Amino acid sequence: MDHSILNTENQKFITENLNSDIASLLLKSTSNHSVDKKVLIEQIEAKKRCKKKLPTWFYTNDIYYPNKLNIEQTSSEITAQFKANLITGDSIMDLTGGFGVDCFYFSKAFENVTHCEINEDLSQIVSHNFKQLKIDNVRCIAKDGLDVLKQEDNTYDFIYIDPSRRSDLKGKVFLLNDCLPNVPEHLELLFKHSKSIMIKTSPLLDISIGIKELKNVKTIHSIAVNNEVKELLWLLERDYKGEVYIKTTNLSKDNIQSFDFELSEEPETIPKYSSPLNYLYEPNAAILKVGAFNSISKKLKVLKLHKHSHLYTSTDLLEFPGRHFKIESILPYNKKHFKRTTNIGKANITTRNFPDSVEQVRKKLSLKDGGKDYLFCTTISSDKKVVIICSKVD
Repeated sequence: MDHSILNTENQKFITENLNSDIASLLLKSTSNHSVDKKVLIEQIEAKKRCKKKLPTWFYTNDIYYPNKLNIEQTSSEITAQFKANLITGDSIMDLTGGFGVDCFYFSKAFENVTHCEINEDLSQIVSHNFKQLKIDNVRCIAKDGLDVLKQEDNTYDFIYIDPSRRSDLKGKVFLLNDCLPNVPEHLELLFKHSKSIMIKTSPLLDISIGIKELKNVKTIHSIAVNNEVKELLWLLERDYKGEVYIKTTNLSKDNIQSFDFELSEEPETIPKYSSPLNYLYEPNAAILKVGAFNSISKKLKVLKLHKHSHLYTSTDLLEFPGRHFKIESILPYNKKHFKRTTNIGKANITTRNFPDSVEQVRKKLSLKDGGKDYLFCTTISSDKKVVIICSKVD
């Protein structure tokens, strides 16, 4: 950690050039700076990435930024705050601390927080930033979190782990056994120091595979932000042998959509089917990720269009965790019929359980992207391929 970056002159340069062209900055003289301009530009690029993802850091003075990769890999503030609201207690250890965003929010839910980070430079950066952020209940340890557990007798109310999904040998990986640290391999050690473990994984991890790799899974959270799944959170409890609960959340500026179910419910639930009625529903990404296709039909009393289409319908408008549409008309997937019966030249197209892609549909029906009309190209319960023309319900 180069402390000269934090002097007034360099901090002023970083702030004043957040919107400057990087190539032009590199060509300018560096004689009036106490550090290499490339280092300052790295600070500029990292800080710019924080404006939307980490606004608390962006708008706090004298924050020291790590490389861009650390910023890319860290939790966003919105997801860090959400996960901190799920748990509470006296003490928590973050085994893989990184840039410290999760620990910042854990510090508001726990009395004592331990941040372990094997990269000594990054650990120093986090310690400095916590002082700037007025956080004084986080202990930063520049060591491998597993080694810390092996060397101490402390116990914690929670242990949190965000294993690295990058491998020197395999590149980007998704199985927990391939991540660092290898959580399944060290579960006995983890449960020795805490009865409760929270693990953050890639949204690409298959739920059934994760359950097989881990033990004592109690709850799985599927978290989306603005309808894009960002992470899966796994809550493990020592000696727990009961039902696995799935909780889905889609976070947005306007509202929070939630839907929960028991994992064993899904294969046992038989949904009811119907042709499209008055309203059409598309589940949000958090629900689609965990495959709650039958449970949502039964619990929310919506009818499924087809076993594999994952679109739903009802006569009356219902509350639903996803997008809502008013069905205007239903047409066969036929260009001549479409042009003869509509004057639509621009539309938002979605395909579900359909042989053609969005681009192929757009080309076949000669449609531009956008507008106020929404087209769902799908297969209905009669196995017919149809185009459902909708208007969006706010």
